[in-house]
Amino acid sequence: MTILVFGKTGQVATELATLPGTLCLGRDIANLNDPAACAAAIIANAPVAVINAAAYTAVDRAEGDEASALTINGTAPGVMAQTCAQLGIPLVQISTDYVFNGSGDTPWHPDAPTAPLGAYGRTKLAGEQAVQAEEGTYAILRTSWVVSAYSANFVKTMLRLGGAHDTLDIVADQIGGPTGAREIAAACHNIATQLVDQPIKTGIYHFAGAPDCSWAGFARAIISKAGLACTVRDIPSSAYLTPAVRPLNSRLDCTNLYTTFGIPRPDWKDTLTHILTELGHLNDRA
Repeated sequence: MTILVFGKTGQVATELATLPGTLCLGRDIANLNDPAACAAAIIANAPVAVINAAAYTAVDRAEGDEASALTINGTAPGVMAQTCAQLGIPLVQISTDYVFNGSGDTPWHPDAPTAPLGAYGRTKLAGEQAVQAEEGTYAILRTSWVVSAYSANFVKTMLRLGGAHDTLDIVADQIGGPTGAREIAAACHNIATQLVDQPIKTGIYHFAGAPDCSWAGFARAIISKAGLACTVRDIPSSAYLTPAVRPLNSRLDCTNLYTTFGIPRPDWKDTLTHILTELGHLNDRA
């Protein structure tokens, strides 16, 4: 019994490849720029479920390349969902906190109104809507601040910069939950397995590490656990301008994921320990 995964080299897909019964497809076989190829791959492999762990994730680049991002993040998931609905199998679609506008300080509930601030969020929301429109069995799993020992991410960036500088200026007014790719992969696998026998669990869910913190607070934890002699200074988002506006409030209410699937929020401090251990950067005395 195979769970087909779109994605092979990304953070979550790399972790999914280690789980039982998964078959991960890379761009050479199923490029999301060609949604029809994704549909053909699902049919050819006859899986019991599909997890889409592939996406256009270059948030800033998407501002000038929204058409490509829309094909990958919006059109392709819709075609996957259509094919899965025709075959009667579930689809797990990974989405993002960027579908919200980041206002306030209350954790976003899955039913909260969406209002993305930029191209990346708009295209990911389009993917959510396309999946829902097919009316098959699905779980849309919104997550945030993904980190791992693989690919480029905030932990690896802080290790590199923290080892080369005495001080780092890090944004302190964006709040969210750092989430390990390993934990996201396990959650997706668990959800897909449950949906096979319990399609009634179809819906939108949130999954993020706990407790919520700022990027600056997370950076301090990374620097401290790695034993680096670097000071983190808090700055506002207005002092670190980027092509795409980041949501200030990325807190996610993950209650319904726990009550429906029995999956709790992971402690990102444990996640960080695992990542630093894998990278050989854990300072046991820190």
